[in-house]
Amino acid sequence: MMMNRRRSGIKREWAVAVVGAGGEMESLEAGKQEIMRRMRVAARDLRRMLSSSSRTTIAGRECAIVINLEHIKCIITANEALFLNSRDPSLVSLLHHLHNRIILPPSSSTNILPFEFVALEACLHASCTALENHSNILHQEAHTAFYKLTSEINILNLERVRQIKNRLLALTCRAHKVRDELERLLDNDENMIEMYLTNKLRSEDAVSNVEELEMLLGAYLVQIGGTLNKLFTVREYAEETEEYIKAMLKEKQDKLLQMAVRVGTANVIAEAFITVVGIFTINIHIDLFQKHALLPWIAGGCVASSIFLYVFAIVWYRHKHLLD
Repeated sequence: MMMNRRRSGIKREWAVAVVGAGGEMESLEAGKQEIMRRMRVAARDLRRMLSSSSRTTIAGRECAIVINLEHIKCIITANEALFLNSRDPSLVSLLHHLHNRIILPPSSSTNILPFEFVALEACLHASCTALENHSNILHQEAHTAFYKLTSEINILNLERVRQIKNRLLALTCRAHKVRDELERLLDNDENMIEMYLTNKLRSEDAVSNVEELEMLLGAYLVQIGGTLNKLFTVREYAEETEEYIKAMLKEKQDKLLQMAVRVGTANVIAEAFITVVGIFTINIHIDLFQKHALLPWIAGGCVASSIFLYVFAIVWYRHKHLLD
């Protein structure tokens, strides 16, 4: 009991990265209570983020936006964004992108986005771009693997195609989750209004400019839709390749069966020939068997009969469409 109490009292901390509204970056170790107090989120939101089985989520809260998107686990307020698992190498480019986006805003922008949307845009950009890059790589590998399989059917090529199909299924599922979450947000004005954290601090109405967030989410919905279309193309190519392979295997199977029919017929006729000739060559004292001059004629007749029977059998098989 004492050991269990000591273990339960261990304070767990996570490596986190914090990016401020001014572009400043900070790396630190923080526990659950410290994160909840600093970012002003509920325990259930943090628990869902840390759970490996939690679904893709982009949710607006009273004082924060909670994001669980692909490899990105982030809490955004009006003043800073906190990223969990900051030691993950895949987050390095995201942090640099967000930092540059803050200190070097696009010159073409007519309306400067509030910090929470800049951070949200960086998360969407990282996740959608990663899925797009994975789909491009898979698209190239799939074409190569399918071409090799159609050229030569062997265990190695079949295993490569099997692995690609598994990756295709997993990647499609991930892309669907992101698309479904974006569609859910775009269909829920109340949730989008909840995500205007800067307006809440200023006590401003967010209903009039909700179109701003719709355009942001819509742009990435189009991007993830393009990724899904590319994955759908790969799936169609895989299905066409499977049909082609099945047709090839069926053709080979038919040829093997036809060969088996020919060989089986020849074997039956050959056994009959051997039996007849063998009867006339056995050592039995019968006058007919003693006339060795008849043996060549008997053998010749058996050969001719065998050839005739074989040709007749093949013609009959083709007439019955048993052979090509």
